[in-house]
Amino acid sequence: MRAFAALYEALDASTKTNDKLAALKRYFEQADAESAAWATYFLIGNKLKRTVKSGTLRAAAIATSGLQPWLFESSYEVVGDLAETISLLVIDRAGNPEVAPTDDASLPVWVTQRLTPLATESPERQLELLPEYWASVPRPERFLITKLMTGALRVGVSKALTLKALAQARNLDANVVTQRLMGNWLPTAQFFEQIAEMPSGGDLRPYPFLLAYAVADPANELSDVALWQAEWKWDGIRAQLVKREGKAAIWSRGEELVDEAFPDALANAVHLPDGTVLDGELIVWKPDATTPEPFASLQKRLGRKKPSAKMQAEFPVRLLAYDLLEINGDDIRSLPLFERRRQLESLLRTNAFTGSQLSPTLPASSWTKLAETRLQAREQRAEGLMLKRLNSPYGVGRISGDWWKWKVAPLTVDCVMIYAQAGHGRRAGLYTDFTFAVWSEATESGVRTLVPFAKAYSGLTDAELREVDVWIRKNTLERFGPVRSVTPALVFELGFEGINRSTRHKSGIAVRFPRILRWRRDKPPAEADSLASLGQLLQL
Repeated sequence: MRAFAALYEALDASTKTNDKLAALKRYFEQADAESAAWATYFLIGNKLKRTVKSGTLRAAAIATSGLQPWLFESSYEVVGDLAETISLLVIDRAGNPEVAPTDDASLPVWVTQRLTPLATESPERQLELLPEYWASVPRPERFLITKLMTGALRVGVSKALTLKALAQARNLDANVVTQRLMGNWLPTAQFFEQIAEMPSGGDLRPYPFLLAYAVADPANELSDVALWQAEWKWDGIRAQLVKREGKAAIWSRGEELVDEAFPDALANAVHLPDGTVLDGELIVWKPDATTPEPFASLQKRLGRKKPSAKMQAEFPVRLLAYDLLEINGDDIRSLPLFERRRQLESLLRTNAFTGSQLSPTLPASSWTKLAETRLQAREQRAEGLMLKRLNSPYGVGRISGDWWKWKVAPLTVDCVMIYAQAGHGRRAGLYTDFTFAVWSEATESGVRTLVPFAKAYSGLTDAELREVDVWIRKNTLERFGPVRSVTPALVFELGFEGINRSTRHKSGIAVRFPRILRWRRDKPPAEADSLASLGQLLQL
């Protein structure tokens, strides 16, 4: 555990990619197989289920720190992260804040023999064990084991960089390692030691997804339009359909099996040839409709592992297939896109199944014509266009020059900040997560109120965040735990990709991917937009 804590601190201490890569390589070169397996599991974004409720953690931390509850909660409000607060305030039985380490158990031992069994203990027993665990390790490890208990450990390193370091440390091909660690796997020493020997296509494991970079002006940034394939950028969920050994499954880009949630998209896929992998987009598309339904319709299916027949009929999901990665058991990702597309069209012509349809390509005679087509994206319930180089192979992750997303300009609205909450990680201690509101319609007496409609935390510079943080502390009206309500005085322009009506929100509106575009220092709160303004955007 000590080595993993040292790795975490090294990754957190630097923003330089080469420094992070070097720290990861050092760890993987020295770690045993089981420790490396668990470290990889966490570094690429997997988490444990919460083992201890936050109330129990608070109670144990207050008792162990010797602080009054109000002082602990005030400290938590300032720090902004429960695990970090506990790591800073817990003291040993002699009253020393810097605990002398008495336990040098490995990461696997902590996870499998202590943290996982802790979830089955009674709250009373947890209150006995937590002080012992905290008192046995120094602060960095105390922070990590508490984060693991909460199921909220996040490490400031990308999955791609982690797997690159692992591959270099073990003298393996990075693309091979990435494919082997797709989907669900158990972090055991046996699994980890067999990564290099695992069959490329075995079981129902998907391939790593190829991702796109954003492009603003393809006429100037890209080459001859004839070298590109244009498609709609659908507003759905990226997925791969895998058919092998008589079985079929659908994987999301987040590497989760979602076939139970979308049986209609999987319908009759078992009739595809064994050794077939399709890449595409899950989207709600009703029979005989010329355009898909908005993302809000797909959201009604999310989280339902076994949707009813009524739900499937009301919101039928299809896979819009736009790439073919494997055919008859052959990995064809190295083939150029135009050849993969030709084989995909042939496959779906001869092996049509009800859960999928071919995503169409668009005429691309000139960049000017494509720009005109792009303006129709919202009518097609799309986010813009995808531009794919016709001779490009299917790579891993984002590869500059092969796939580009040419999105339409975001919808925008001017709104007022009304709540603020501290961030996490390097933003802990700063108020960086904001709730925004627009004006309601005026009553007969002319009174308007601010109605919350969106939360956002990205878009401001570090300097602006520090300035806003200082303002928030001086203009707090009330406190609700880590959240502060503030004087409604700051106006910001928010951008978002889509907007829909929602019965779950007080405003009756839900927006997709909200982010801050700019701080409207020139605008007073009275001139912020209203619910009527959002209603007009619903018509676009």
